[in-house]
Amino acid sequence: MTRVGRLGRVERTTKETSVLVEIDLDGTGKTDIATGVGFYDHMLDQLGRHGLFDLTVKTDGDLHIDSHHTIEDTALALGAAFRQALGDKVGIYRFGNCTVPLDESLAQVTVDLSGRPYLVHTEPENMAPMIGEYDTTMTRHILESFVAQAQVALHVHVPYGRNAHHIVECQFKALARALRYASERDPRAAGILPSTKGAL
Repeated sequence: MTRVGRLGRVERTTKETSVLVEIDLDGTGKTDIATGVGFYDHMLDQLGRHGLFDLTVKTDGDLHIDSHHTIEDTALALGAAFRQALGDKVGIYRFGNCTVPLDESLAQVTVDLSGRPYLVHTEPENMAPMIGEYDTTMTRHILESFVAQAQVALHVHVPYGRNAHHIVECQFKALARALRYASERDPRAAGILPSTKGAL
């Protein structure tokens, strides 16, 4: 029997970037990522692998200026593709949460695939400003952009951590798991939309 996945595919082209994102929510964690920003590629790889999403991301951006547009537009396309792949949301768990440690850092992520975009994000202050070519202030903006297009409520809290790499990476790993748990199908709720409103 051939498995039919929940697929999303988004192409986004502006004067600043050209982005292609493909995602299969029912995948095995296979990734093919190339944004031109090495650490961001590493984080998107974590998202696919720990979410068990098959994820392809190809971005050609104006990196001669800086990485902002490349990172932002990729996150927007990723959120749109994720929303597309969710489809009608019938039979999913809807809510997901995960806490992930990475050495001295800890990330707590909770998500509601509610159809309403909202972000709460906290992380330690005075982080190192850069990880390679990755501006660490972009983590919140990635989440804002993803939430706006995916239309989910997302709470990300990093109560402590010292190393910037660890602080960012544990957020992506926890996000991956929370999205995985929320988007998985609940065998006890087959054919049921998880909302008393009748719409998500």
